Amino acid sequence: MKRFAFAVMASLGLLVSACASQPDPVQSDPEPVQDRVVRDTTPADRGPTPGSMEDFEVTAGDRVFYGYDQYTLTNEAREALRRQAAWLSSYPSVRVLLTGNADERGTREYNLALGARRANAARDFLVSQGVDPARIQTVSYGKERPVCRESSERCWALNRNASTVIQGGSMS
Repeated sequence: MKRFAFAVMASLGLLVSACASQPDPVQSDPEPVQDRVVRDTTPADRGPTPGSMEDFEVTAGDRVFYGYDQYTLTNEAREALRRQAAWLSSYPSVRVLLTGNADERGTREYNLALGARRANAARDFLVSQGVDPARIQTVSYGKERPVCRESSERCWALNRNASTVIQGGSMS
Protein backbone atom coordinates (compact mmCIF):
# COMPACT_ATOMS: atom_id res chain seq x y z
CA MET A 1 0.00 0.00 0.00
CA LYS A 2 2.86 2.34 0.75
CA ARG A 3 4.28 1.63 -2.69
CA PHE A 4 0.92 2.41 -4.31
CA ALA A 5 0.58 5.67 -2.38
CA PHE A 6 4.14 6.64 -3.25
CA ALA A 7 3.53 5.89 -6.96
CA VAL A 8 0.33 7.97 -6.92
CA MET A 9 2.07 10.88 -5.21
CA ALA A 10 5.00 10.71 -7.62
CA SER A 11 2.66 10.62 -10.62
CA LEU A 12 0.69 13.60 -9.33
CA GLY A 13 3.90 15.48 -8.71
CA LEU A 14 5.10 14.85 -12.27
CA LEU A 15 1.73 15.79 -13.69
CA VAL A 16 1.56 19.04 -11.74
CA SER A 17 5.11 20.00 -12.64
CA ALA A 18 4.52 19.22 -16.32
CA CYS A 19 1.40 21.34 -16.40
CA ALA A 20 3.05 24.14 -14.50
CA SER A 21 5.92 24.34 -16.97
CA GLN A 22 3.65 24.95 -19.94
CA PRO A 23 3.37 28.72 -20.56
CA ASP A 24 0.05 30.33 -21.15
CA PRO A 25 0.13 31.08 -24.91
CA VAL A 26 -1.90 34.26 -24.52
CA GLN A 27 0.35 35.72 -21.84
CA SER A 28 3.75 34.58 -23.09
CA ASP A 29 3.33 35.20 -26.82
CA PRO A 30 1.43 38.40 -27.60
CA GLU A 31 2.73 38.37 -31.23
CA PRO A 32 0.01 37.32 -33.72
CA VAL A 33 0.47 34.01 -35.54
CA GLN A 34 0.73 35.79 -38.91
CA ASP A 35 3.77 37.77 -37.73
CA ARG A 36 5.51 34.63 -36.53
CA VAL A 37 4.93 32.94 -39.87
CA VAL A 38 6.47 35.85 -41.80
CA ARG A 39 9.39 36.09 -39.39
CA ASP A 40 10.09 32.36 -39.60
CA THR A 41 10.14 32.17 -43.41
CA THR A 42 13.35 32.20 -45.37
CA PRO A 43 13.97 34.87 -48.04
CA ALA A 44 13.47 32.23 -50.74
CA ASP A 45 9.90 31.76 -49.52
CA ARG A 46 9.14 35.46 -50.02
CA GLY A 47 9.90 35.55 -53.75
CA PRO A 48 12.62 37.36 -55.65
CA THR A 49 14.44 40.33 -54.19
CA PRO A 50 12.80 43.53 -55.44
CA GLY A 51 14.92 45.14 -58.13
CA SER A 52 16.85 41.97 -58.94
CA MET A 53 17.16 40.31 -62.34
CA GLU A 54 14.94 37.51 -61.02
CA ASP A 55 12.33 40.08 -59.98
CA PHE A 56 12.53 41.61 -63.45
CA GLU A 57 12.07 38.20 -65.12
CA VAL A 58 9.11 37.27 -62.90
CA THR A 59 7.41 40.67 -62.94
CA ALA A 60 8.02 41.88 -66.47
CA GLY A 61 9.51 39.04 -68.50
CA ASP A 62 12.98 39.35 -69.97
CA ARG A 63 12.35 38.26 -73.57
CA VAL A 64 10.18 39.05 -76.56
CA PHE A 65 9.82 36.83 -79.60
CA TYR A 66 9.67 37.48 -83.33
CA GLY A 67 8.36 35.67 -86.38
CA TYR A 68 10.60 34.11 -89.00
CA ASP A 69 12.69 36.78 -90.74
CA GLN A 70 10.78 39.50 -88.82
CA TYR A 71 11.69 42.33 -86.49
CA THR A 72 8.26 43.89 -86.06
CA LEU A 73 6.78 43.60 -82.59
CA THR A 74 3.76 41.36 -82.03
CA ASN A 75 0.99 42.38 -79.64
CA GLU A 76 2.42 39.95 -77.07
CA ALA A 77 5.87 41.52 -77.46
CA ARG A 78 4.45 45.02 -76.99
CA GLU A 79 2.67 43.94 -73.82
CA ALA A 80 5.85 42.37 -72.43
CA LEU A 81 7.80 45.54 -73.24
CA ARG A 82 5.13 47.65 -71.51
CA ARG A 83 5.66 45.55 -68.38
CA GLN A 84 9.42 46.00 -68.74
CA ALA A 85 9.01 49.77 -69.09
CA ALA A 86 6.79 49.87 -65.98
CA TRP A 87 9.37 47.86 -64.01
CA LEU A 88 12.17 50.10 -65.24
CA SER A 89 10.22 53.20 -64.18
CA SER A 90 10.23 51.75 -60.64
CA TYR A 91 14.05 51.49 -60.76
CA PRO A 92 15.08 54.64 -62.65
CA SER A 93 18.84 54.16 -62.34
CA VAL A 94 18.91 50.59 -63.67
CA ARG A 95 20.64 50.19 -67.02
CA VAL A 96 19.82 47.36 -69.41
CA LEU A 97 21.30 45.58 -72.39
CA LEU A 98 18.94 44.46 -75.14
CA THR A 99 20.33 41.51 -77.08
CA GLY A 100 18.98 40.67 -80.53
CA ASN A 101 19.03 37.01 -81.52
CA ALA A 102 18.17 34.91 -84.55
CA ASP A 103 17.71 31.24 -85.34
CA GLU A 104 20.41 29.19 -87.06
CA ARG A 105 19.08 29.63 -90.58
CA GLY A 106 20.72 32.26 -92.77
CA THR A 107 24.28 33.54 -92.93
CA ARG A 108 26.15 34.87 -89.95
CA GLU A 109 26.12 38.41 -91.38
CA TYR A 110 22.41 38.34 -92.20
CA ASN A 111 21.52 37.10 -88.71
CA LEU A 112 23.72 39.71 -87.03
CA ALA A 113 21.88 42.44 -88.97
CA LEU A 114 18.48 40.86 -88.15
CA GLY A 115 19.41 40.58 -84.46
CA ALA A 116 20.37 44.27 -84.44
CA ARG A 117 17.00 45.22 -85.96
CA ARG A 118 15.21 43.12 -83.31
CA ALA A 119 17.13 44.67 -80.41
CA ASN A 120 16.54 48.16 -81.80
CA ALA A 121 12.82 47.51 -82.28
CA ALA A 122 12.55 46.54 -78.61
CA ARG A 123 14.70 49.53 -77.58
CA ASP A 124 12.59 51.97 -79.60
CA PHE A 125 9.41 50.65 -78.00
CA LEU A 126 10.84 50.98 -74.48
CA VAL A 127 11.89 54.56 -75.29
CA SER A 128 8.36 55.27 -76.58
CA GLN A 129 7.11 54.10 -73.16
CA GLY A 130 9.25 56.68 -71.37
CA VAL A 131 12.47 54.77 -70.67
CA ASP A 132 15.51 57.07 -71.01
CA PRO A 133 17.48 55.91 -74.09
CA ALA A 134 20.72 56.52 -72.19
CA ARG A 135 19.78 53.58 -69.95
CA ILE A 136 19.59 51.12 -72.85
CA GLN A 137 22.40 49.52 -74.84
CA THR A 138 21.85 47.10 -77.69
CA VAL A 139 23.92 44.30 -79.15
CA SER A 140 23.25 41.64 -81.76
CA TYR A 141 24.40 38.09 -81.23
CA GLY A 142 22.74 36.88 -84.43
CA LYS A 143 22.67 33.10 -84.29
CA GLU A 144 25.73 32.83 -82.02
CA ARG A 145 23.91 32.39 -78.67
CA PRO A 146 20.95 30.08 -79.18
CA VAL A 147 18.59 29.29 -76.32
CA CYS A 148 17.83 25.93 -77.93
CA ARG A 149 20.23 23.92 -80.11
CA GLU A 150 17.86 21.54 -81.90
CA SER A 151 17.12 22.07 -85.58
CA SER A 152 13.35 22.28 -85.24
CA GLU A 153 10.69 24.94 -85.64
CA ARG A 154 10.08 24.91 -81.87
CA CYS A 155 13.73 25.75 -81.16
CA TRP A 156 14.02 28.23 -83.99
CA ALA A 157 11.01 30.11 -82.57
CA LEU A 158 12.69 30.29 -79.14
CA ASN A 159 15.91 31.61 -80.68
CA ARG A 160 14.17 34.46 -82.55
CA ASN A 161 14.11 36.96 -79.69
CA ALA A 162 15.30 40.11 -78.04
CA SER A 163 16.38 39.61 -74.41
CA THR A 164 16.65 42.32 -71.77
CA VAL A 165 19.48 41.94 -69.27
CA ILE A 166 20.08 44.20 -66.27
CA GLN A 167 23.54 45.68 -66.58
CA GLY A 168 23.83 47.84 -63.49
CA GLY A 169 22.63 50.80 -61.56
CA SER A 170 21.00 51.06 -58.21
CA MET A 171 18.11 48.64 -57.98
CA SER A 172 16.50 50.10 -54.87
